[in-house]
Amino acid sequence: MLLLIIALLFFLYQTRDRYEGYEVNIHIENNPVGTIKSGFAAVSITPEIVDTWNDVDNNARYEPENGDTFNDNNKNGKFDAFWIAGFDNRRAANGVHDQLWARTMILDDGSSRIAIVSLDAIGFFHDQVIEVRKRLKDELGIDYCMIASTHVHEAPDLMGIWGESEYKSGINKEYLEFVINQTVKSVEDAIKDLEPVQLHFAKGEEETTVTDTRKPFVRDSGIYIIQAKNGKGDVKGTLVSWANHPETLWSKNLLLSSDFPHYLRKNVEEKSGGICVYLNGAIGGLMTTHPDVEVTHPKTGNKIKEPSFEKAEAQGLILSENILNALKNSTDSIREGSIALSAKTFNLPMDNDIFKLGLVAGVLDRGMVKRWEVRTEMAAWGIGPASFLTIPGEIYPEIILGGIDTPKGQDIHVSAVEIPPLQSKMPRKYQFVIGQANDALGYIIPKSQWDNKEPWTYGDEQLYGEVNSLGPETAPLIHGKGLELLNDIK
Repeated sequence: MLLLIIALLFFLYQTRDRYEGYEVNIHIENNPVGTIKSGFAAVSITPEIVDTWNDVDNNARYEPENGDTFNDNNKNGKFDAFWIAGFDNRRAANGVHDQLWARTMILDDGSSRIAIVSLDAIGFFHDQVIEVRKRLKDELGIDYCMIASTHVHEAPDLMGIWGESEYKSGINKEYLEFVINQTVKSVEDAIKDLEPVQLHFAKGEEETTVTDTRKPFVRDSGIYIIQAKNGKGDVKGTLVSWANHPETLWSKNLLLSSDFPHYLRKNVEEKSGGICVYLNGAIGGLMTTHPDVEVTHPKTGNKIKEPSFEKAEAQGLILSENILNALKNSTDSIREGSIALSAKTFNLPMDNDIFKLGLVAGVLDRGMVKRWEVRTEMAAWGIGPASFLTIPGEIYPEIILGGIDTPKGQDIHVSAVEIPPLQSKMPRKYQFVIGQANDALGYIIPKSQWDNKEPWTYGDEQLYGEVNSLGPETAPLIHGKGLELLNDIK
């Protein structure tokens, strides 16, 4: 009986609402046209890797039972590992290849102020987003702070899923606290950098270095760009959004890295100046630079398939040159304008038994607002010729662009539910869809394509996606909320 009581108390503690009563319900419209100001900042969130390890069989999994050993460099008698998120458990970092960042762009129209933050992380739960907001002082004047993850698969685990085993959280709590504080600092520094700017808008296309690995084949190849220049004509910063998993380095890499966004940002900054902020897009489906995808290095001409830093560099350089060329041809710019914004929290049901077990076991570190319901958030905003829609996970691009299928073997016999495509309702010319924004809910799969039991759609094997999704009702609810928010900013 005592054990049962202890188990019940642990369950209630793990699944408690950590921010009871928290709600976002913002609607801003009809701001007077004002001078646009912008500021940028880049603050490191790179941990120090002290203890390293010896991978005797080169399988990128720390397995002491198979002879792997660690180097106790701080002499405390234990392995102080940083578990890399993405792919498999037990992938402990063995060093740092390039810095990880909290990068921020501030947009201000004289009446309203938005902070757009990008973290080099696989995901950042809504609870942690709330915690950052609570630490931002009122005098900063922020009306809305959005925090998105690049979804890089080569950074420390901030979600808990990729630890020492399937049953142990991979989160280093001191590191998570460090990331939260550094994110706050990034926003503060970007506000200190505010000054009047001219915003330049552009769009490029990149179709050769990424593939859709799950039918139907639908992807957004667009690269959406905003560049801010000050009164002297100097570039303060560049905001970029493109839809692809930053996992070009793949599963055997043991060095912390931001993957291809590192090279993309570096080349944009070196050639144009300022700070480059990278955001992800509609990456569900799954958008990836698979080891089967060949990338040609623009400088050496080498054709690269095997995952490597050379391949990530090649991809980053291709993308950055595309960005720079698109900006050269840009004809859309504004110095004055007004922000329209709508943002709301809402609840989603959790129908994934693996996620439920992870919550109860303390592997996933987030609360619930009701029994098996989580709080999440979406937002839409517009400025000048650009509109933005935030998505709290990895949305399948057919929900954004159209092309939802009703395949033979579907588990739920319905026609396409998530229509019309969200992008068709996004006002303005440049349409930024920001994935992994203000949460990390996993895959957002069209209900008619849900396939968790035989017969399998599209072939003889189960497709990847459902195992990392809240459930089949997630996509319809997110699609509906997206339409509501977009209607608010018409």
